[in-house]
Amino acid sequence: MTLSQRIHAAADFLSARIPERPSIGLILGSGLGDYADTLSDRIVIPFSDIPDFPQATVEGHVGAFVFGSCQGKYVVALQGRLHYYEGHSMQELTLPVRIMALLGVKQLVLTNAAGGVNYNFRPGDLMLITDHINYSGANPLIGVNMPEFGPRFPDVTDLYSKALREKIRLEAARQGIVLQQGVYMMFSGPNYETPAEVRMARIVGADAVGMSTVPEALVAAQCGIGVLGISCITNMAAGVTGEKLSHQEVMDIAAQVHDTFHSLVDLILALL
Repeated sequence: MTLSQRIHAAADFLSARIPERPSIGLILGSGLGDYADTLSDRIVIPFSDIPDFPQATVEGHVGAFVFGSCQGKYVVALQGRLHYYEGHSMQELTLPVRIMALLGVKQLVLTNAAGGVNYNFRPGDLMLITDHINYSGANPLIGVNMPEFGPRFPDVTDLYSKALREKIRLEAARQGIVLQQGVYMMFSGPNYETPAEVRMARIVGADAVGMSTVPEALVAAQCGIGVLGISCITNMAAGVTGEKLSHQEVMDIAAQVHDTFHSLVDLILALL
């Protein structure tokens, strides 16, 4: 099957198993996937059940589509994501976004665990993404364009909606949730960035670094889906503190901000 046929087949497979079309999509990053467990009337469909669908292999990424209700909205949450460093192509790892577009999603909330580059950040901070820098060396829009999903040359000037970010920031402040804002820079991984790369990232304007999110945001932009991005700063990036980095630290800090993260996502869903 062609890539387009695979996307349509997966969307048909999922739509036959849900009671209504979701309007909001969530992609939940490392250590953040249990938000999907809070949805009402959940329907869980593992990646492995979907014909010809790639599998998630990273600890902290279950690998399932979870459908359900929250804040009066019917949503689809990706409990775990696919990564470029797992060996998936950019086109493969963004399959879920194109599938969400066919299912009816109009707004996508992207979340990730990230390393803090900005000296003012601390582990446990939540950062609204204002823009991104793609340093992965690849782009999911390269290759044959599928016009049913959008234009060949999508505009990404206001990819992470400034108006929506401001609305969320103000409501979060009213609820006592402190939010950072900044630019997210994607590296390919899977190794953590070197101290020299982190210094470069700071010089070119990045506030946080990670290994995801950018491909999904670009495909969402092409599909005409609104994008909101949240980074959980789970560690300070290499060279900032002199300490070694580990995936366990990422998972531990994500667990510590569990309640605040859940409150923020609830707030966002209520506002969308």
